[in-house]
Amino acid sequence: MKSKRIFWWFGLLCSIPIICLVFSNFAMAAGKEILIGAPVHMTGPLAPDGLELKWAYEQAVADWNKKGGIFIKSANKKLPIRLVFADDESEPAKVAGAIEKLIKVDKVDLLLGTHSATMSVPAINTAEKYQMVYHCTTHWPEMFRDQKAKWASVMFFSAVGASEVPFIIWETLLKKEDRPKNVALLMEDSPDGQAFGGGFRSHAKTHGVTFAVDEPWAIGAKDYSSMILKMKAKNVDAILLYGAPTDAITLVRQIKEAKLNVKYMHGWKGTWAVEFAQALGKDANYVICDGFWSEEFPYPLCKELGKRYTDKFKKRSVSIGAFYGTAQVLFMAIERAKSYDKTAVRDALRNAEYKGTVMGDLKFDEIGLALFPSTANQWWDGKQMLFYPPVKGGYQLKLAPEWGKR
Repeated sequence: MKSKRIFWWFGLLCSIPIICLVFSNFAMAAGKEILIGAPVHMTGPLAPDGLELKWAYEQAVADWNKKGGIFIKSANKKLPIRLVFADDESEPAKVAGAIEKLIKVDKVDLLLGTHSATMSVPAINTAEKYQMVYHCTTHWPEMFRDQKAKWASVMFFSAVGASEVPFIIWETLLKKEDRPKNVALLMEDSPDGQAFGGGFRSHAKTHGVTFAVDEPWAIGAKDYSSMILKMKAKNVDAILLYGAPTDAITLVRQIKEAKLNVKYMHGWKGTWAVEFAQALGKDANYVICDGFWSEEFPYPLCKELGKRYTDKFKKRSVSIGAFYGTAQVLFMAIERAKSYDKTAVRDALRNAEYKGTVMGDLKFDEIGLALFPSTANQWWDGKQMLFYPPVKGGYQLKLAPEWGKR
């Protein structure tokens, strides 16, 4: 019996250094860094967008860590930022699991957002469940308002505002004689397409425009000849379209084959993808695409960030600034709060203005929403050239000549 007690005490004494080492490592880790998690599309159909998002977040972290990190009052020093990613596999049903892993397993302090409204809705709902800060972009403000989230914040443009852009362009950047007279509205036959279509129709009335053709756009169709014939019959000279890249590519090819001459073609969703320009080559020239950002913006770091991206990927981007800016604002909120406590950071993202970001000056309202304008870029020799909002000395919009005169 005595020998058993001796063995027990001996085992306890031997285990004390191990226990101390574990707690020592834990104590060393605590307060040594700011751990930020992000669900990202690293696989699945949205992976190209997700990898761009991941790259932009990493650039923002690297830039802040070069400055020594962020000053935290409780630590009385600057702490470095560390990112942890979880693959949401481009699936709305899997984003909750990715966020739960980041919160429960990786023990992150705060969350940056994934990409697209489809993914953001379940992501925000999950963050709300765990009362975790979730700061994101590419989420429609209209949907965000309906969610009534207490822990999320969003910076993006509104669908209603974006759908007014072409009318503003026609009235402010074109001579009266150059403005389109017969406009076609081709909206993807989906909830998003229908929502955008409603915005275009509402603004058309305000701006005195009547659509010569207003057709739902079939997803994945191989033949748009009947729709093109209608547009030819109505002498359509401008097209507003919302659809996927593959459908937009098919449509432009068939428009060219049918010799439908349209001087103004403006697309959302599908025409900004680099695959659109790669597939069409010179035929992509003059086509306009939407965007979130441009390296031509007159804000700090924009040109440098664009150059970094082009040097690495050999192409330009109309979105990395929005992603970089999302991380940038979160870091500025931590800096303002002098804390990475989730409540303090959440409060710093409400009723607050953040100036000098790569997205310009951003003003967040009482629910944590900040709006910035949608951009318009024209494809020219494989590059997306910003022309709206206009930049002094910047690229000027070109109206397309007939196909035979290009």
